[in-house]
Amino acid sequence: MEIVKASILDLTALRKLEVESFAKDAWPLFDLIAVLTFPDVIRIKAVEDGQMVGFVAGDPRPSEGWGWVATIAVDSRYQRRGIGRALLHACESKLGVPRSRLTVRPSNHGAISMYEKDGYKSLDLWKAYYNDGEDALLMEKEL
Repeated sequence: MEIVKASILDLTALRKLEVESFAKDAWPLFDLIAVLTFPDVIRIKAVEDGQMVGFVAGDPRPSEGWGWVATIAVDSRYQRRGIGRALLHACESKLGVPRSRLTVRPSNHGAISMYEKDGYKSLDLWKAYYNDGEDALLMEKEL
C-alpha cells in the first residue's frame, strides 16, 4: 500500500468510495470535483494493487489555528489494516496548523475509537448534522 497525492484523475474512484462509505451523506459530484481541484485542499489517497482503497481530504485554516479533516474513507474490504490511520497521519502532517478537527457520527464506534487512540478529544455535539438527522461529534487533536 502506498500513500500518494490524489488528483482529478481519481474522480471516478473517489465517487465510488464516497457512495460506498457514506451512502446517505456522499458528497455530490461538484464537491468531489472541488476537493480534487481547489488549490489549498490537501488530498491524499491510499493505493493498493493499482486501485484507490482510501482517501482523505484536509482544509488548513491557519488564521483559525486549526485544520479540518473534511472526509476520510477506506474501502470496506481494506478496513482494519491501518490504512485509515496512515491517511489521517499523512493529512495531519500537511495541515501546517497546531490543531486538527473532524466530525464523526456518534454511531461510528470504530472510527471514534481510532480517533481517540490517536489523541482526538470530543469538543462538541452538533445536533441533526447528517442528512438522516443523526448528530455529529466534533473532535479535536493537538498536533
